[in-house]
Amino acid sequence: MGRDGFVVPGDIQLASKKKTAVSSWVLMNDNGESTILDVDKYVIMRRVHIHARDLRILDPLLSYPSTILGRERAIVLNLEHIKAIITADEVLLRDPMDDNVIPIVEELQRRLPAVSTSFQGQGEEEDLGAQNDAEAAEENEFPFEFRALEVALEAICSFLDARTRELETAAYPALDELTSKISSRNLDRVRKLKSAMTRLTNRVQKVRDELEQLLDDDDDMADLYLSRKLTRASSSSSGSGAPLWFLASPTIGSRISRTSRASAVTTHEENDVEELEMLLEAYFMQIDGTLNKLSTLREYIDDTEDYINIQLDNHRNQLIQLELFLSSGTVCLSIYSLVAAIFGMNIPYTWRNDHGYMFKWVVILSGMACASIFLSIISYARGKGLVGS
Repeated sequence: MGRDGFVVPGDIQLASKKKTAVSSWVLMNDNGESTILDVDKYVIMRRVHIHARDLRILDPLLSYPSTILGRERAIVLNLEHIKAIITADEVLLRDPMDDNVIPIVEELQRRLPAVSTSFQGQGEEEDLGAQNDAEAAEENEFPFEFRALEVALEAICSFLDARTRELETAAYPALDELTSKISSRNLDRVRKLKSAMTRLTNRVQKVRDELEQLLDDDDDMADLYLSRKLTRASSSSSGSGAPLWFLASPTIGSRISRTSRASAVTTHEENDVEELEMLLEAYFMQIDGTLNKLSTLREYIDDTEDYINIQLDNHRNQLIQLELFLSSGTVCLSIYSLVAAIFGMNIPYTWRNDHGYMFKWVVILSGMACASIFLSIISYARGKGLVGS
């Protein structure tokens, strides 16, 4: 099985399905040509020379965090729905029929082919200048693996930013409606939006942490320079011949022949990761801006919750005031009822003869005393700040 083409006979494919699970991949070379592959994991492992533990990271049935791993001959990429393996001359993307993956496949087909610039001139000097420019552009060509990595990073950053904008569009009106009217419907709506925001924040944070961890380690970034490692390996093996997996790819062979003039690079130049660092910093800033949007939304939700709690506390205080009024009035009425009941009992006493007017004044004075007690309680509560003025 060569690296240029891939054919799975029907009987072999049927046998492989019986032994191991078959997954769908799309293979794209540096010319933007794509091929759908239905193969098992062992075929992928032999093709890109990675271990099973690295391929397990791309299993959609397993929950692995966002990861960008640099291996000897491949980059293992797991960013949300983007699960890809990038080599020096091809990209393997899992689940190509997924709705979220189809735009990435189209973008890879558009951007993976190297840009060819045609120069036209009438004089020999113009032809010579055009030839020099073409050679410089060829030597400074952005590596294939970085072009594929850039498409993946741009896709995931745009995807998460779009989800953030959708959440903002739904959250801010819901929060404003909740502040104007506190109801079970509005509270449940905001609760669902807050849960969605928490999940999205975790997804964005994982991607951001992976990019930050990669930027902090120059060795990890150096592992992503697949073309540089191919050039280095070709220089070291020039006397004994190139490995078989070099010769299997005409693209890699042509790239090695182009870079053979620069085989005597210094150690500092080999460890230079400025090109990749600038690429990662750009998308790190973009994903960090998305995370800042979510942080701003969380602060707005927290402010809304504080405002609602203040309103609920105000309503609770009003209920306490009402309870205080009712309790005070009940105490005063109880005292008045007690006095009236005592003097209203139908018990014959001699001292009641010719003193009926006194009982009237007692009832009147007791009513005035109860009213005074009620007003005193209210004044004391206001002085202590228990009720509003």
